[in-house]
Amino acid sequence: MIGGIPRLAAALLAAAALLPACRGGGEDVLVVYSGREQSLVQPLLERFARREGIRIQVRYGDTAELASTILEEGENSPADVFFAQDAGALGALDAEGRLSPLPERLLERVDPRFRSPEETWVGLSGRARVAAYSTERVDPDALPASVLEFTDPRWRGRIGWAPTNGSFQAFVTALRLLRGEDGARAWLEGMLANEPVEYPSNLTAVDGVADGEVDVALVNHYYLFVLREEEGPDYPVENHYAAPGDPGSLVNVAGVGMLDTADDPDLARGFVDAMLSPPAQRYFAEETHEYPLIDGVPIDPGLVPLSRIQPPDIDLSDLSDLQGTLALLRETGVLP
Repeated sequence: MIGGIPRLAAALLAAAALLPACRGGGEDVLVVYSGREQSLVQPLLERFARREGIRIQVRYGDTAELASTILEEGENSPADVFFAQDAGALGALDAEGRLSPLPERLLERVDPRFRSPEETWVGLSGRARVAAYSTERVDPDALPASVLEFTDPRWRGRIGWAPTNGSFQAFVTALRLLRGEDGARAWLEGMLANEPVEYPSNLTAVDGVADGEVDVALVNHYYLFVLREEEGPDYPVENHYAAPGDPGSLVNVAGVGMLDTADDPDLARGFVDAMLSPPAQRYFAEETHEYPLIDGVPIDPGLVPLSRIQPPDIDLSDLSDLQGTLALLRETGVLP
């Protein structure tokens, strides 16, 4: 990651790290499998542990890999809750019956678009897909209303993307749902014909726009805010949002589900409750520049409100077919 840890996270990370924990010993322990980066969420976990007087054991890793691990561990999994980077992984666990229902009092805090219709997981923060563009080389009026139009030859050599990134792969999964396998394949092949520049991360892709390597990068919205915080308000990049309902206006969520192996379901539900509290939601809004998902918490003033984005009408749980997406990306040559 370019830059480093958000301000509040940096301050809190200077404190003692989470103590390793195991079951037993008379202490309450919450085991969290987290697909979100330690630098982003450890402050929230520490705050919850101190408030409840418990210990937390956290296993950090790639969201898709952690979901696979939970499935492999089966009933022997030590996990109480899964804090996922995207909804697809939660949907995959739900499809296998590994998530327990959450109480309505928690679910009702979040718009139904951003939680499981099966009431087994709930979104904690939202991330919108955007085209980050150069304010020095691109006329915003010339940007297409649909992400599908970036296959136009006039964009050849001007686009950056990060195909190994989970958020890009979730977007392609959504594209498969919305346009079918043939439609997604045609878009990927059209993009490859335009010779996009591949970056290892969304942050480096946005920096590539600022440095003049590309004119546009297909990323999540908040990377611009991270870099603007570091580089100053004159950072020469802005976010372009696709038209309502377009695949390019996808809003995915980081979310949480309670595992069927939860040793203390009340404690696990308490964790979900804490992550949906105003202080935690303000943290997502102010420190990670994501969309808070409960009412009454203001978004970053530089963000377009969710009500104006109008993402495509899909069940985010259906973004679970990562393997099908990876197969398509390899088939088209986007991934080796």
